[in-house]
Amino acid sequence: MLSFILRRLGVMALTMLCLSLVVFFLVNLEPNLKKLAISQLDMRSSAEDLESWLQRNGYRQNFFVRYGQWLGVVPKQPNVDPQTGISSPRFSYCNEPAEARFAGILQGNFGCSTKFKVPVADKLVPALGATGLLMFWVMAVMVPVSLLIGVLAGMREGSRTDRTLSVASITTTATPEYISGVIFTVIFASWLGWLNGSAASATNTGITFYNFTLPVMTMAIYGIGYIARMTRASMVEVMTQQYIRTARLKGLGFNAVVLKHALRNALIAPFTVIMLQFPWLLTGVVIVEVMFRYQGFGFTLVEAAGNNDIDLLLACSLVSVFVVLSTQLVSDVGYALLNPRIRVQ
Repeated sequence: MLSFILRRLGVMALTMLCLSLVVFFLVNLEPNLKKLAISQLDMRSSAEDLESWLQRNGYRQNFFVRYGQWLGVVPKQPNVDPQTGISSPRFSYCNEPAEARFAGILQGNFGCSTKFKVPVADKLVPALGATGLLMFWVMAVMVPVSLLIGVLAGMREGSRTDRTLSVASITTTATPEYISGVIFTVIFASWLGWLNGSAASATNTGITFYNFTLPVMTMAIYGIGYIARMTRASMVEVMTQQYIRTARLKGLGFNAVVLKHALRNALIAPFTVIMLQFPWLLTGVVIVEVMFRYQGFGFTLVEAAGNNDIDLLLACSLVSVFVVLSTQLVSDVGYALLNPRIRVQ
């Protein structure tokens, strides 16, 4: 198991390196650099002014040199005035020193946000904290409810309860977040006036039931149906196994058979699906956070992409890849622990 984990960690590092190189190439295409220069100067700036700004801030260096600087294996060079020879930092609002030094990802320096005028870490860390809190409450609502629905439907296959719960699960899964979010906002915020249709105040004045319920409901409702369907299918399969029939013939009650024998094996497939919800939540928060103006990771990612904030966009991409690969590793390890018959080859 240890060798398997070490191999997967090596694959994770290599995957993150390759994907970061691809993202770095895409965000540094010529149209994106021109857009960045215009956003930092003025719409009426001449082509010479734009080119001068790109040259002065190091965006015209060799591609692999810039990538190495971003990683932290090549020292970053400060701006040097060609007339006076005086060195100055690229971005004064990030407190960059005016001398060559190693300052990249490997040193914990994610660069400067040209949109928010702060170091990337100062913007990304609070955004991740806000999204982490949102994801925690989504999982706290989604997992117990979906497992309960799936187990109840799987225990009584073909019954009215099974059909009702299955139809409800399919309906929620078939409804994307931007549709359910609008429906919930119209019903609970506009018509009934119970909840706040915007979660912008949640990151400023604090989270309350009034301003935080709609984002959680919108994200949880989709995952509930998906996990419930997987749990129901797994439960139905387990309930037809021979050892379940043997336990019933021994005189064990129906609830005891379900809780002690069937439930653990039935949770193997849903566990994998639950772990895969974390990468899905990262994409889901982009829609939900923009819709409800909740200033978390998804909202920050959209702002970075819309304003071509290169360093912030690269940091968001790196975090997304890390979360996806980490949850897949945890899923594989948990899958083996839940079922001792599974051996990692």
